[in-house]
Amino acid sequence: MDAEMEIREIQALMRLIDEPDSSVFLEITRKIHSYGNSILPFLEGEWERTADPLVQSRLEKLIRQIRFESVSGDLAEWVRGGCKNLLQASLIVARYHYPDLDETDVEAELARIRKDVWLELNESLTALEQIKVFNHVFYDVYGFAGNARNYHSPSNSYLNQVLTSRTGNPLSMGIIYMTVAQSLDMPVFGVNLPEHFVLAYTHSEFDPGRSDKPENKILFYINAFSRGSVFNHREVVDFLKHLGYDAVPKFFAPCRNEDIIRRMLSNLANAYGKEDETDKAGDMEALRDLLSPPDSR
Repeated sequence: MDAEMEIREIQALMRLIDEPDSSVFLEITRKIHSYGNSILPFLEGEWERTADPLVQSRLEKLIRQIRFESVSGDLAEWVRGGCKNLLQASLIVARYHYPDLDETDVEAELARIRKDVWLELNESLTALEQIKVFNHVFYDVYGFAGNARNYHSPSNSYLNQVLTSRTGNPLSMGIIYMTVAQSLDMPVFGVNLPEHFVLAYTHSEFDPGRSDKPENKILFYINAFSRGSVFNHREVVDFLKHLGYDAVPKFFAPCRNEDIIRRMLSNLANAYGKEDETDKAGDMEALRDLLSPPDSR
């Protein structure tokens, strides 16, 4: 089918959105879904033009379902590929709400931050001094800050939005922080603490795939949500004790990429649930189920 014929067929489908026969509309829905993301601009344009509540409701459902199918397929492919690129998965999730997201814009902004940090670093700096320089550029120059006022907003979990607004939750802030840090060869990894996501600066020879006695491999921890404040193993123990958790190794060790994305999807499910957007919350839970169970180390 050539492009002109395809457009005519899509336009014909748009005129059938108000079909009263449910069985006929089901067939129309299947045909719409077959176009995937390419039909989204037509659905969104039709939603803007119509004043019919039934048509608007159907269009909203179709748009959400097609976005979910696209994200679900891409996330499943990421899992099959070994969950290697955390930034890639974070942007796949972001395309649920921002289907036209341009990854090159995100990568360019991260590269700009990286360059400005790199210009301030030198080989004689200790690990703590490196983080002090990093924090100055990240928080003072670029203005990143934890979003305490709207902590549970879904926008806090979408990396492209966090890069634009410069505010996010502990997880999104941590992902951006560690992505830039790792691109500068800083051994900074995510740590899945209960109720808070933090980062660990490890010894250079540390293998994040191993978790035996992590307290012997980690120099210090970083709270990306709180302007990169640094704390130690004893303070993590105190934090866990305050929450009523035992100090088991998994709370101190760097976690897997899939654990981080699971937490992101859980945050989004919770955020949409608080806004009574149950369909979107369900989508986030379904996406989370594509990933392996949480790391039980």
